[in-house]
Amino acid sequence: MSERFLSTTAGTPEGAIRTPSTADADDDLLNRRSASSLAQNTPITLTSRESLGPQLPTNTSGNLLSNTSNTSKSELVVYPETIPIGTSRKRRTPILILLGISIVIVVVLAVILPVYFTVIKPQQHHDSQIASVPASASTTTSAGGSGPVSNIPPQLPTSGGDGSTVTKDDGSTFTYKNKFGGFCESSLLPSLYPAVGGTNDLWNEHGVSDPNDPFNNNARPNSWTPPLNQSWTWGKDRVYGVNLGGLFVLEPFIVPALFQKYPGAVDEWTLSTLMRADTANGGISQLEDHYNTFITEEDIAEIAGAGLNWIRLPVPFWSIETWPGEPFLAQTSWKYIERLFGWCRKYGIRVNLDLHTIPGSQNGYNHSGKLGQPNFLNGVMGIANAQRALEYIRVFTEFISQKQYKDVVPAFGIMNEALLSTIGRSQLTSFYLQAHTMIRGITGVGEGNGPFISIHDGFAGLSSWDGFLSGSDRIMLDTHPYFAFDGSSATSPIDTGTGNDAGGVWPTNACDRWAAGFNNSRSNFGVTIAGEFSNGINDCGLFLRGTAGVGITYGGNCADWQDSSNWSDGTKAGLLKFAMASMDSFGDWFFWTWKVDVPPSNALAHLEYLMKIGNSTAGIVESPLWSYQLGLQNGWMPTDPRTALGTCASLGVSSSVFDGEFQPWQTGGVGAGTIAPSSTSSFPWPPATISNVEVPGNQLPTYTPTGTIVSLAPPTLTASATVSVDVGNGWFDSQDTSGAPTPIAGCVYPDPWDAIDATVPPACS
Repeated sequence: MSERFLSTTAGTPEGAIRTPSTADADDDLLNRRSASSLAQNTPITLTSRESLGPQLPTNTSGNLLSNTSNTSKSELVVYPETIPIGTSRKRRTPILILLGISIVIVVVLAVILPVYFTVIKPQQHHDSQIASVPASASTTTSAGGSGPVSNIPPQLPTSGGDGSTVTKDDGSTFTYKNKFGGFCESSLLPSLYPAVGGTNDLWNEHGVSDPNDPFNNNARPNSWTPPLNQSWTWGKDRVYGVNLGGLFVLEPFIVPALFQKYPGAVDEWTLSTLMRADTANGGISQLEDHYNTFITEEDIAEIAGAGLNWIRLPVPFWSIETWPGEPFLAQTSWKYIERLFGWCRKYGIRVNLDLHTIPGSQNGYNHSGKLGQPNFLNGVMGIANAQRALEYIRVFTEFISQKQYKDVVPAFGIMNEALLSTIGRSQLTSFYLQAHTMIRGITGVGEGNGPFISIHDGFAGLSSWDGFLSGSDRIMLDTHPYFAFDGSSATSPIDTGTGNDAGGVWPTNACDRWAAGFNNSRSNFGVTIAGEFSNGINDCGLFLRGTAGVGITYGGNCADWQDSSNWSDGTKAGLLKFAMASMDSFGDWFFWTWKVDVPPSNALAHLEYLMKIGNSTAGIVESPLWSYQLGLQNGWMPTDPRTALGTCASLGVSSSVFDGEFQPWQTGGVGAGTIAPSSTSSFPWPPATISNVEVPGNQLPTYTPTGTIVSLAPPTLTASATVSVDVGNGWFDSQDTSGAPTPIAGCVYPDPWDAIDATVPPACS
């Protein structure tokens, strides 16, 4: 998230990109805006249950053209939660017995026949959208390998939509709420896999009901999003996404209680160090508790029910391994990442996996692992750190390119927010080119072969990447537009009523700043997304500027923005309008972030939470401008993201319309993978020079590729199946056998996390 947590000495990157967001308003604003837009625009086609709701305007504000729904009726099947069963009372006389039997027969037929013709028979003839458990697959499982078992009836349907009862891994249930025609797989049945526990071989990522088909990709989150087993068409299908920030890469403002417990913690490095020393309170294992509880299956179901269809998932390199001296909790998060993939599969949510941390730090921000200065392609250990980064990109690519995961994880952000102004454009381009060559060497070239490669713009602006690596294979450009960090006082009022003028200047500013740039980038670069944005019209929020709170530029009282319970209807309406303007400007977007943590409100639970997690807090979300979930619950985020279409046009902001057609090579078609040699010859690997080092790059320390590869473990299925299930081995390309980077024996290496001013060691090989 760009400069959320800058070092107090790092300064602000040149050309940093920012953008605010908005929140949900009352029905007055939404209805008036929709009515106004409908008067000017052509409504999109809606089918089935959606046709009963408000029609949505097409986009004429210079963004992607809207997509029309093509939902079939069979996609909206709803199953009853319970089936009543008739009973009869005993009678002593044969006549009464016969009468009772007759009544039972009539009642049973009255129940069974409708159920058969409305549920079972359609289920049998479903056009592969819904899977069912075969009669032979009645299975017994036990959570964690012990305790009571549950026998799963073989004939129950394995999919469900709005109103379905979802049985979670621990046996508890919740009701799936989805008004948009989405359905999940196996929502009515308990898991056949024990809950993730303390051992690595316990896998519950899928919660599927059919052990013969654990990688079923039939689910879809809504009627306008293709199921996972159907192609995503860039330029036609729209990304409505949220980040799961703070889950596997901790940030103080997202999980403040963890940092409040350890006042000296400023990043995950120092937090991990302090936790390891605090063995009396669980030590570093406290982080595993967080991985297991912060985001639950209900969150993913709620995301799907909110009309969203993607998540961006920040992950750390230490989910693969750590090296000596690094305090992070190594490898533990991986099984929870796998579990999350399974939940997303279950609800039809696509994942943009984002490598958020890089050895040595790629930007010096606290969400890179360690606050301070970047040591990636910068300073004495710059090339060595980049070698490790490429290895971790390789390992993630090998895993997600497997057939079991390629449809669930179709995009991979290979490095979050590299600080181009420090690293240098030529050096960063060399790295991106090398990563592209390596990835496509693993996956092959062309649509369907491995993920889209997402690169960040380095805070240099979208237009600076026009024409980048023409002829490459499926590279998308990610930018993080935030108003919060642009250094302004941000005192223009947003509470200007709940009518058409809601939001004051903020919605128009969003459209003016972003709409044209995104569309031009789609034409001049290719697929372009807003990988992060928020409702932050200012930089207020607990720990938003780091635990020290240094550098806040807001000209008013931040307390007004840290407790949303005091916000007026006009403030909420203004934030809603601002959010919708931002969404309309971007076209494809991921809000940062889904959830900002807060201790439980229940007094006893709150006390237990404080004893376990941290010191006393205010008991509220203190960065409410950054929580999509909170805005959805309280009226400053749209309950249907499609209503954002046309917002900029309604504000009088116009720009050229992107027609939805990318050049074939940009999406893996003809010409993909044909970068001209003239475009690559200027960017050798490793780079000839490195920033902040006076000697040539070939005289800097490097590692040797003779180490043991650390791959990501595939899941271990613990349920019986009647057929052999291929879970993969974590490694897609069996021909990719070169060793991992490792230190050269006998060589001296400076601290890779603090080597900007280090002495260059003697040459060693």
